[in-house]
Amino acid sequence: MTSGSAGQAAGSSVRPITRTPPRVQQRATLRTQDGVAIEAVYEPGPDPAGQLAIVLAHGFTGGVDRPHVRRAAGVFAQRAAVITFSFRGHGASGGLSTVGDREVLDLAAAVEWARSFGHPRVVTVGFSMGGSVVLRHAALAGAAHGGRTEARVDAVIAVSAPARWFYRGTAPMRRLHWLVTRPMGRVVGRVGLRTRIHPHEWDPVPLSPVESVPLIAPTPLLIVHGDQDPYFPVDHPRMLAAAAEGGAELWMEAGMGHAENAADDALLGRIAEWATASWTSAIAEGTSATAEGEELPW
Repeated sequence: MTSGSAGQAAGSSVRPITRTPPRVQQRATLRTQDGVAIEAVYEPGPDPAGQLAIVLAHGFTGGVDRPHVRRAAGVFAQRAAVITFSFRGHGASGGLSTVGDREVLDLAAAVEWARSFGHPRVVTVGFSMGGSVVLRHAALAGAAHGGRTEARVDAVIAVSAPARWFYRGTAPMRRLHWLVTRPMGRVVGRVGLRTRIHPHEWDPVPLSPVESVPLIAPTPLLIVHGDQDPYFPVDHPRMLAAAAEGGAELWMEAGMGHAENAADDALLGRIAEWATASWTSAIAEGTSATAEGEELPW
């Protein structure tokens, strides 16, 4: 969906704002490494000096002010600081959506912003398209991929994520492909869904989620999926978990549909608890990318 590879540069030009987290919600405009303005919101959580920040990556047609995104952020903020943002082409962010390709740069800017508040641990949680983005971002930003290490994360959680690109096996996905690939579909996306979509095909095709998963280790990985997901059936999370070769935890949620709209408060609370617990495990095993005293590469 884009003319360049997002994997070439996974950082951003965001400058640190402060090393002391603020005690009130803060809004900002971040600037990605390719120059796109991204709207973002920081919520300090119950303890402004807490170690953990969760960066929430929404699904396609979502945005920082969508009700289900705000609900998820509210649940997460009961346990940690939270950063939400709108991907390019969504909400008040600039640019055009590339449906999961250059969005890794948007996520990198948000992660770097989280680091600038002094949080030593950052966990990404992505829903649907955002789930594919957090997987690719973790692979491209991590040392395992041999790439740059700015905006590296300490754990990754993908909810309702696809395993492979170009999937058309369900009616909702066929409708989504029409929305993305047809001129009239993009008009509907812009006018009806407030999502501005890039008109060009991917060139080159980015690393797929299932190809990304083996490159994430040893970073902890959680895959969450509903067994009633109308977009991506259960073979998608199973493919992702199998690609991790034992390096991922898989939660199959009975009766759950798709993404943040279907994730109830109880599930969101369990996800936040997993994010918190994985910090303790990473420290014990010596695998945290940002253990105390380590100099961050950006």
